[in-house]
Amino acid sequence: MKIRSIKLREAHKNSSGDASVCSILWDQSGDHIVTASSSDSSICIHDAIFAATPPKVLRNHRDGVTALALSSNSTCLASGSVDHSVKLYKFPSGEFETNITRFTLPLRALAFNKLGTMLAAAGDDEGIKLINTIDGSVARVLKGHRGSVTGIAFDPKSEYLASVDSRGTVIHWELQSGRIIHTLKDIAPVTRLGDAFINMLSWSPDGELLAVPGLKNDVVMYDRDTAEMLFSLRGDHVQPICYLSWSPNGKYMATSGLDKQVLIWDVDKKQDIDRQKFDNMICCMAWKPQGNTLAVIDAMGKFGLWESAVPSSMKSPTEDVPSWGSKGSNGLLLFDEEEEPSAAGSLSDPGEDSHDESDLPSRKRLRKQSICDDDWEDFNELDSFAKLESRKKPAHGHQASLDRKKAELKSTAVSTGLKMQEAFQPGATPVQPGKRRFLCYSMLGSITTMEHEGYSHIEIDFHDTSSGPRVPAMTDYFGFTMSALNENGCAFANPCKGEKNMSTLMYRPFSSWANNSEWSMRFEEEEVRAVALGNAWVAAITSLNFLRIFSDSGLQRYILSLDGPVVTAAGFKDELAVVTHASPSLPSNEQVLEFRVFNIRNGTQPLRGRLPLTPGSSLTWFGFSEEGHLSSFDSKGVLRVFINQFGGNWLPLFSESKLKKPEEKYWVVGLNASKLFCVVCKSPDSFPQATPKPVLTLLDLSFPLASSDLGAENLENEFILNNMHLCRVQKAIEEKIAVGQDSTLLDDEAFNLETALDRCILRLIASCCNGDKLERATELVKLLSLEKSVKGAIKLVTALKLPNLAERFSTILEERLSNEAMASSVVAESNLNYSSFRANAVSNITPESSKTLHILSTTPSSSTRKAGLPEQPAQARAIPSAKAGEVRISTEDSKTRAIPSAKAGEVRISTEDLKSHKKVNDGEKVEKMKVKNEGVDGMKPVRPSNPFAKSSNTQHTPSLFDSLKKMNGESTSKK
Repeated sequence: MKIRSIKLREAHKNSSGDASVCSILWDQSGDHIVTASSSDSSICIHDAIFAATPPKVLRNHRDGVTALALSSNSTCLASGSVDHSVKLYKFPSGEFETNITRFTLPLRALAFNKLGTMLAAAGDDEGIKLINTIDGSVARVLKGHRGSVTGIAFDPKSEYLASVDSRGTVIHWELQSGRIIHTLKDIAPVTRLGDAFINMLSWSPDGELLAVPGLKNDVVMYDRDTAEMLFSLRGDHVQPICYLSWSPNGKYMATSGLDKQVLIWDVDKKQDIDRQKFDNMICCMAWKPQGNTLAVIDAMGKFGLWESAVPSSMKSPTEDVPSWGSKGSNGLLLFDEEEEPSAAGSLSDPGEDSHDESDLPSRKRLRKQSICDDDWEDFNELDSFAKLESRKKPAHGHQASLDRKKAELKSTAVSTGLKMQEAFQPGATPVQPGKRRFLCYSMLGSITTMEHEGYSHIEIDFHDTSSGPRVPAMTDYFGFTMSALNENGCAFANPCKGEKNMSTLMYRPFSSWANNSEWSMRFEEEEVRAVALGNAWVAAITSLNFLRIFSDSGLQRYILSLDGPVVTAAGFKDELAVVTHASPSLPSNEQVLEFRVFNIRNGTQPLRGRLPLTPGSSLTWFGFSEEGHLSSFDSKGVLRVFINQFGGNWLPLFSESKLKKPEEKYWVVGLNASKLFCVVCKSPDSFPQATPKPVLTLLDLSFPLASSDLGAENLENEFILNNMHLCRVQKAIEEKIAVGQDSTLLDDEAFNLETALDRCILRLIASCCNGDKLERATELVKLLSLEKSVKGAIKLVTALKLPNLAERFSTILEERLSNEAMASSVVAESNLNYSSFRANAVSNITPESSKTLHILSTTPSSSTRKAGLPEQPAQARAIPSAKAGEVRISTEDSKTRAIPSAKAGEVRISTEDLKSHKKVNDGEKVEKMKVKNEGVDGMKPVRPSNPFAKSSNTQHTPSLFDSLKKMNGESTSKK
């Protein structure tokens, strides 16, 4: 086998000349390499693309760096040192963040969990610390090793933690309970402190195998559940293996030994496929996440890259990388409070309690795991994940064991505590120390905050500075973490803090006639989780599952109890939408959420139901569109909008998977009738920075349609969208007519939409003809609204030489025209009867009538409009005070004399007079109908009906933009 030389260059100086423990790792993008050495107190971040660029050097430790770890999204770097400290940095900037913990002896090993929210740290001290990276608290200390812990690794499935010590003992820990489930003694070489050679271990990318250096210069593979030895990799290493590294897809492994060799293995075939000899022992290696490159560093602090480590004739090490790990990760740990001290003790820094861990001060954020006690407990900053029953080593074969374990998981997962989504505020971004962040970002404007010592600086900005009020900046001494914004004011809230553990809600109006109109409310032992604003109301949902509603002046109006913990809330005018957990998560870790819409003005709840999510996703945005339609967006990039169809359903109107840009994430700001407003974030970022101000991207709404046999998905999408827009306008026209308002502008909009829809249908007909889908073309021609469009379809199929289809289209047109003529005759007869009746009624009013009947001429109802009847004169107004047996004619230009009892603007006529003039000769009727399109007695002309328009008295499919305020129609008309 051909031996290739790899050029190494110095990363860390080794003045003593003794071998050191060195570390190396790649970031997720493959753009940076991080190195460290136990003989150097600095950390170097190298540019992997431009090798000539000087590295960025971090000098925060006082002694040599013995361990490095990088979160899976490459945003957080952790380092451990001989100086006993563990430090966190922002990556790739290298900006120091915090000393997250300290030990009493040197550190030897660090590891992040899959989400980067838990850091395991261990060394010469007794115990492994599990640290919550969100708040820096020590969640648990695992005790069981009798020697220095030199290697730790989280299971990619977030069920186990594996650790190895200097005595060669490997322990499997169950993360949920912190219990030891397997102890494998004396299976790895014995190492001495101070050597460059330390024990380590590593899980395969799919989490099924645990690889440990063996006692026979080999690598031994153990089963993840049973800890049984499965097989080993034994080859040409003549001395113990000191380091091993899995390729991203788990098909290959690189091993380095004290014999100064590095071997590349095909794991499935259990044989080495390539090797490289070095001048010094290679003490650490890392595969490039996106490429066939292996980074190595030797015991003297020199590093280099082994390009094409896997022969090009073989499968790439990055091909078929397991993807479920990132999707199925269960997040952080939520441990049981009650554990035996022997299973997991406490390792304390000075000032920490060393008794049973249930007494740890840092545990005050944790909750019990039992579902019956904690289904609706407050969910702390630590995520929970599936608690699996502890596994015992079976006496049967490996495959039978796996099958039984899977069956146990299915049968017990229902009764276990699963991850439930934390509450969030739409438009808010996470806390970033030293950086400005968003408390709220919406279609109206944004609220940002910048933390300083003891206070925060809050700024409120409107996107349209010409229409929004100018709001001065404010100083925040409460530490607000969430906010809501509308045209009239803004609301703020903070989590519980202080000695009394109080949460604060504050409302700040933008304008008021009174001084000191700003107000605040305090909640003791109750934390505000979400806030929302609407027309003259402020809502806050708390940790006690209370929905508290206040007026904009601070009056406490309502306190409602919700069924489960809140997830988020949003407001629009009179409506408040709240999302809560309907039940604990499913065994597949899917959220079960429920939404409720309250009408604050009317005190009603018009909508309630389950909130759909893409499997395996969580809710990331929730709110109303600019038109007031309830919308949601999940972590898989699917936008849904609520419609009234089929009793109320959610319509998927956007899917980021259709854009085929996996490196982009969309942070939603809002939406209107046709566009989604969002900020495009490049991986690994999932939210925008407040400075510089993010640029909004407008994306077209489109349905996730199936691949059509016509290849006309764009046309079909346009067809459905135009149909929905047309239905929305027709619905608005009906609502305006019902309350007697002018609908001329909407009539024009409807006509334009009909024209656009017809153009789209004609293009679809052409596609159907070309694809020999003639029956579908016939269905489409029946949907055309305009006569001209049908004639155009006939010309189209004639040009395509489809005479049979042209004949069918002609028959459809003839039927339409026949229906039009029939409808016109009905309209003419109705107009004639109405005009004769009205003329006789007005011309025969007598003041001596003893029995009055007020004849009321109202604006035509929706049913009259649908039947094609003309509109009544604008002077005739509805007079709701008419008594039984009376009808009033209210007219402004009547020349007849009113009876003395008639009110101003009213004319009363008697029933007897009407009866005496009930019959009118045909000549008078014809005379009244002579003037066409002029109306009757000066009435306004009626726009001719379109025989090809869809009948408005049939039940059409409610559109995406159907109003959610159906129950508010009466109150609106009274205004």
